[in-house]
Amino acid sequence: MKNKILIPYLQALLAAALFGASAPLSKLLLGEVDTILLAALLYLGCGIGVLIFKLIRGIAIPKQEIEAGLSAKDLPWLLGSILAGGVAAPIILMYSLKSTPAATASLLLNFECVATSILAFLIFHEAVGSRIWAGLFLITLSGILLTLNFSGEWGFSPGALGIIIACSLWGLDNNFTRNISAKDPLLTVIWKGLAAGSTSMVIYLAAAGFKMPQIGMIACSLTLGFLSYGFSIILFILALRNLGAARTSAVFGIAPFAGALISFALFNDPLNLLFWVSLPVMLAGTYMLLLESHGHSHHHKWMSHDHRHRHDDGHHDHQHEGVETGDLEHSHQHQHSENEHSHPHTPDDHHRHEH
Repeated sequence: MKNKILIPYLQALLAAALFGASAPLSKLLLGEVDTILLAALLYLGCGIGVLIFKLIRGIAIPKQEIEAGLSAKDLPWLLGSILAGGVAAPIILMYSLKSTPAATASLLLNFECVATSILAFLIFHEAVGSRIWAGLFLITLSGILLTLNFSGEWGFSPGALGIIIACSLWGLDNNFTRNISAKDPLLTVIWKGLAAGSTSMVIYLAAAGFKMPQIGMIACSLTLGFLSYGFSIILFILALRNLGAARTSAVFGIAPFAGALISFALFNDPLNLLFWVSLPVMLAGTYMLLLESHGHSHHHKWMSHDHRHRHDDGHHDHQHEGVETGDLEHSHQHQHSENEHSHPHTPDDHHRHEH
């Protein structure tokens, strides 16, 4: 059980590292590629790259699909995720940054993790205990310390409020995505990448016309989007599947540290005093999350759903032709009988009960 819980945390950590790498690597491209165009290419690279990966995998390794596909009832969550996190939030952020001091913007962008957890707790009724709140506080504090800029201009403006709204929309996006995290993450990433990338591309073309950089820069941008956005979001969704939105977003808060380390390696950017001050705070917060042990007697209501599962996890004891028992993973519509038991668990698809 401990390993089952540890793996999603590792997935969230790797997702954060991949996403954190995108910032310093994007610096290599920003001199040649417009900011809005780069955002469009990164998301398009994410969607197109994962689509090609899924097609090649299906040809090279023909087998029964073990992930559940998206259904009609998943579409509102997917559409909400795309509109909130892929369309509205980036547009609001771009306009807000124009009137917001850089130092203020850097601090406010840390609000996404907090917004995700608050929305998960208040609206989606996710179980968030004191240890999780403490870990979230420490990781958010470490991000604030890391992004402090005493030499920059400070001030609160309508743009600052816009950044808070954008972060809240990304928090909503994370919670919407959590509700479809049991389905094939590749499909979710393909739709989100293509939709967000196309929207940013339309905005860029409307503002700048058909003005494109060299083909090599476009190829590099698409590749970076595939690696740093595509696989990062896939791992993020897999972590959401088992940890819920609050825990996953809290771990994802380490992304700036990964970016700082890669900047140090690539550009020899100095790791200043604030990095070393914030690092132990971030490690303490992560340690708080990893130490969580949540278990109690809980009641499972009758439910019917479709997702990837196996028959030795204590929750899938149904019988059907083709799968006898053990660790053979597969997906299909199945039912869960009403029962009550006690064991350690996280807010996965089977443990969204009230506390």
